[in-house]
Amino acid sequence: MKKIFQYTLFDLIRSRWSLFYLGFFLLLTIVLLSFSGGVSKVIISLMNVVLILCPLIATMFGVMYAYNSREFTELLLAQPIRRTSIFGGQYLGLGVSQSLSLLIGIGGPFLFYGLFRSGEIWNFSILLVNGVLLTFIFSGLAFLIALRNENRIRGFGLAILSWLFFAVIYDGILLLTLVLFREYPIESLALGLSLFNPIDLSRILILLKLDISALMGYTGAVFQRFLGSGLGMSLALGMLLLWIGLPALGIRWVALRKDF
Repeated sequence: MKKIFQYTLFDLIRSRWSLFYLGFFLLLTIVLLSFSGGVSKVIISLMNVVLILCPLIATMFGVMYAYNSREFTELLLAQPIRRTSIFGGQYLGLGVSQSLSLLIGIGGPFLFYGLFRSGEIWNFSILLVNGVLLTFIFSGLAFLIALRNENRIRGFGLAILSWLFFAVIYDGILLLTLVLFREYPIESLALGLSLFNPIDLSRILILLKLDISALMGYTGAVFQRFLGSGLGMSLALGMLLLWIGLPALGIRWVALRKDF
């Protein structure tokens, strides 16, 4: 697994798409830091970009890599190597390569700007941690979808639909539920439903950490009361880790049973 991980990582970080991904975040962060009034404002500006773009790029990277490396994967399967090592190494290489692009693209300009002197190190850290977690979550989902679907068009369609569901459709369903049942005390229901959407959960964690949950109204107070505590933060991070583990287990299950 280590060798496959290293090969996948070095292969992906040399690709033009990884360099473009890194360059985009690098240029965006430099521009925001140059024209913004402070580090905290830049972190807030980057929040929506990270929460939407990281899952989208991870989805596209994951499904493209799974299909484009099909011949190489079949060659590895013909060798005396366990399937879990092959697909585990590929998945880790995929997630780590994108995470490095994110960390370098955003972290480099912040360090040069003087992040450690601004007092925003913890807010910045929670932004990057959530970006990395979302990268692994949606890379795993895309990789799993590609393994289960031989047809590339169908695989791409399902992968984009999964991102669209969590980024847009899920929020619409949640908002509709809140409107239809606005006469009932459903704040706890909204909190519970948010735990099943990694993008929403990451957004809430960042907002709470930045201490701007008042923008979310009364529901924000509910989130602050529960997720603002140590137990709530642990549960939220645990749910994000569970979102990483479930696709990983799905990849292992499909890899062991799929007839290539």
